[in-house]
Amino acid sequence: MVSIVLASHGTFSEGIKMSGQMIFGPQQDVEAVTLMPEMGPDDLRAKILETVESFEEKDQVLFLVDLQGGTPWNQISLLLDEPGHENWVAVGGMNLPMVISAYGERMGVDTAAEVAKAIYPEAKAGVCIKPDSLVPAEAAPAAAAAPAPQGAIPEGTVLGDGHIKIAHVRIDTRLLHGQVATAITKSVAPDRIIVVSDGVAHDQLRKTMIEQAAPPGVPANVVPISKMIEVFKDPRFGATKVMLLFEKPQDLLQAIQGGADIKQVNIGSMAHSVGKVVVTNAIAMDEADLECVEALHDAGLTITAQKVPADKAQSYDELVNAAKAALAEAK
Repeated sequence: MVSIVLASHGTFSEGIKMSGQMIFGPQQDVEAVTLMPEMGPDDLRAKILETVESFEEKDQVLFLVDLQGGTPWNQISLLLDEPGHENWVAVGGMNLPMVISAYGERMGVDTAAEVAKAIYPEAKAGVCIKPDSLVPAEAAPAAAAAPAPQGAIPEGTVLGDGHIKIAHVRIDTRLLHGQVATAITKSVAPDRIIVVSDGVAHDQLRKTMIEQAAPPGVPANVVPISKMIEVFKDPRFGATKVMLLFEKPQDLLQAIQGGADIKQVNIGSMAHSVGKVVVTNAIAMDEADLECVEALHDAGLTITAQKVPADKAQSYDELVNAAKAALAEAK
């Protein structure tokens, strides 16, 4: 029988597992995997693999995931591309009709792919509106997109005022994930998302995953730090409004020292690892991180810490004082 992993941000997957059990009864080889605020991508990956290892059926595994483009989806997608996982299948947009349908379908088929194909219509049909008068008419087929202009914009061309527009700058270990792709992108309304990272720019798999995680209508690019410095000096980007994502403060500092004109940054998350101490529920630092954040402040940046737009922003002083206290306590 096909095994099932329910994966989500927070405890959503645990709740939907409980709801499914109330309707369909207890299920063998069905487990919930949750991404909690203190966890990084590697922690989630390890948890997913540990969960699959606990199943009797480890070859045919179906992943039902809450949000395409989020960290659970991205980590599972990476696992699906690895050798030995050819029979693993993922479906995004998890809802209760999808889960219930999967429980029923897996009893009569042999592969995760067959279950995924069977549950897709049920999951879509589970979305409804009351009163019926609010249900929109079926959208007409979209017109074919106009072909992109041929050839690059000639060097030296000045667009707008010749200076790239910064909608938002964020430090986030997870880079482009669900919260960034939905809430933050809607809040700051960029034309384009640019991930600035030497490591990711030279990792084709991670680069592809980030580009695929971009929200509709907002393309995402991955560039090395040196390229981003060039973009800041290129007048051809004067009509472009961007959101910049940095994996760590050291990368942002390097960009600024190279001439990137950035005035403020939001620290969204910095994952915990060996040698780092927990500063907030989303930020961990070591001495080098703290020194870098202080150097950014000395360079004139306004720094805040805020995981999502709905959270209260923490000031630079509050963040640094909390980091110093945590590091002192750890000694």
